[in-house]
Amino acid sequence: MEIQNFSQLIIFGSFIGLVTWTITNQVGQTKLKVKSREDWLLDGTGLTIQGILIPLLQASLVYWLYQYLLPTQQGYLKVSFIPTFIISFVVVDYLYYWNHRLLHTKVLWKVHQVHHTVTQMDVLGTSRNTLWTSLLIIYLWIHTLFLYLLADATGYLFGVSLTSALDLWRHSDLIIPENSWLYQFLSPWLILPQDHAWHHCREIHNYNYGANLKIWDKLHGTYYESKNMPSIIGIPSSLNLFQKLFFPF
Repeated sequence: MEIQNFSQLIIFGSFIGLVTWTITNQVGQTKLKVKSREDWLLDGTGLTIQGILIPLLQASLVYWLYQYLLPTQQGYLKVSFIPTFIISFVVVDYLYYWNHRLLHTKVLWKVHQVHHTVTQMDVLGTSRNTLWTSLLIIYLWIHTLFLYLLADATGYLFGVSLTSALDLWRHSDLIIPENSWLYQFLSPWLILPQDHAWHHCREIHNYNYGANLKIWDKLHGTYYESKNMPSIIGIPSSLNLFQKLFFPF
């Protein structure tokens, strides 16, 4: 229970910190002022689903599903902290890379397109999606599976919380200065906000699919490198609010 509370604290603390940073700097304030009512509704609904409903779904129905399918496997895997962290932060990250690429295929793009209607990078838009899109994202299923199978999920939960915090950060416009030591350290391997901003760029959004690590995009030829932010974020959409929330077709 303590590690679950710590995990939630990391995610919640990251969100509050990024929101605070947004509302206390002039650029962030301007971005919030120009958000439409529809944007606020979409972003608020997405954050509520991702932050409250999905964890509840994982802890109840999905967990019960694994109890039904794998009744004798609960707590079966006895793995130490570091390997379980690597599974969560690296292996699952690779699976998500391909999951994300599938969402950009012709078959699934319409379900994912609402996420790309954000027109500016800010932390509030992190979870903008059609309401049921999370059912198609592996995190819902694979995180619950490992939490069910692992005897000690401490390392795995730490990886989950770090991934969630980085997800919030990469959707923000909190940019690390290029000439800083931190940028020089992180840039070669970690997906930064400017990397993900190019994924949301109108012209070249079929790049930079990774969540945590750049290696997957570099390995598969989908990495787009730029130290600057794109000038135009988001795709145009003719969908009305009902379609964006429920039926994006």
